[in-house]
Amino acid sequence: MYKKIAALAMSVVLMLSMAACSAQNSSDAPGSDTSSAESISVPESVSAPEEEAAFPVTVKDAAGREVTIEEEPEKLVSGYYITTSMVIALGQQDKLVGVEAKADSRPIYSLAAPELLELPSVGTAKEFDLEGCAALEPDLVVLPLKLKDTVSALEELGIPVLLANPEDLTLLRQTIEMLGAATGAQEQADALLAYNQQTEDDLKALLDGVQRPTVYLAGNSSYLSTAGAKMYQNTLIELGGGDNVAAELEDDYWAEVSYEQLLAWNPQVIVIVPEASYTKDDLMNDPQLAQLDAVKNGQVYQMPSSFEAWDSPVPSAMLGSRWMAAVLHEDVYSFETFCNDAEAFYSQFYGIEIDTSLLTK
Repeated sequence: MYKKIAALAMSVVLMLSMAACSAQNSSDAPGSDTSSAESISVPESVSAPEEEAAFPVTVKDAAGREVTIEEEPEKLVSGYYITTSMVIALGQQDKLVGVEAKADSRPIYSLAAPELLELPSVGTAKEFDLEGCAALEPDLVVLPLKLKDTVSALEELGIPVLLANPEDLTLLRQTIEMLGAATGAQEQADALLAYNQQTEDDLKALLDGVQRPTVYLAGNSSYLSTAGAKMYQNTLIELGGGDNVAAELEDDYWAEVSYEQLLAWNPQVIVIVPEASYTKDDLMNDPQLAQLDAVKNGQVYQMPSSFEAWDSPVPSAMLGSRWMAAVLHEDVYSFETFCNDAEAFYSQFYGIEIDTSLLTK
């Protein structure tokens, strides 16, 4: 259950006092010449206005639509795993009456809100169950932007719909603001936004002037798929102190690349996304990739998958950039400190204790 956040305290003292991460990769990642620093600061105290949520409220969604919610919603449907996770982080999970398909594949649900696993499914972006969604009689429905064609049908039934598309830091912030206002959780949204902004500012300051290694992000379906500059994953790499070798790609979804292209890029580091359908060994043992610097030097890492897909713009997305910084620049941001920071985040925003031994490289 969510406990109302009256004052959020995430001090450096708290981070340094938490248990150290017990599972670390012993290989050295490309670092920098910058002198070491033990921690990224976070707000020592984040206090949000204690005003009652005001309704009706009008918010702008990812399609630029202005949507008015007349009363605070009591029944929510989220057809998008990113917004479902946001609803949990905002403490509104008890209002959910329907969620996207395959909810049981999201570890954070079972950890922070196991009751969501029993809720009806409203399908996927490709096969959305419009009738099933309407039958739940929600006060508000939140969907990904790609489902914009379903909006009119739901609105004809008197159901307000918000569309989300948090594909960069600005859009992620706007999505959190939108959901906070629309669900009456402005205080919680302000706290999460303050945490994210502080992390962004501190990572930029901490990694200013470091030697940035070239990074290839290997996608979910194949290690020959990757993310270009138009995807959130590019932000993940850059904020973590790396240069995305695929930034030149114009695709707004995972792009397929050839062995020849990957060899030409010759990244110093390869990072495998959390939900990859293949293993690190599969990539390392592919003879066609044996000449890559990342493979020869053992600089191939897989993001943890035990909590959330940090390569996505979920509420904990900043932990993805923190993880990236700890892998690429452990001399200025240690992996132990990252583990403490992750533990503090999930305690504050999800009310759970995580097993930091699962935070591997």
